[in-house]
Amino acid sequence: MPKLKTHKATKKRFKITSSGKVMHWKKGNNGHLRSKKTTKHKQRLSGPDTLSNTTEARKVKKLVN
Repeated sequence: MPKLKTHKATKKRFKITSSGKVMHWKKGNNGHLRSKKTTKHKQRLSGPDTLSNTTEARKVKKLVN
């Protein structure tokens, strides 16, 4: 059976760390609804985060590799 092709959109949105965790960026850093949010809320929603759901992490790893 041939190797599955890498899903390019998934590869751009997620990163696999050396320990095997799946990293993604939170959703508060940009967008047209930022003006309603407080600075504290925007800071909490910005930056990298790990994917906590193991089922989704397994699916992402399958698409990326």
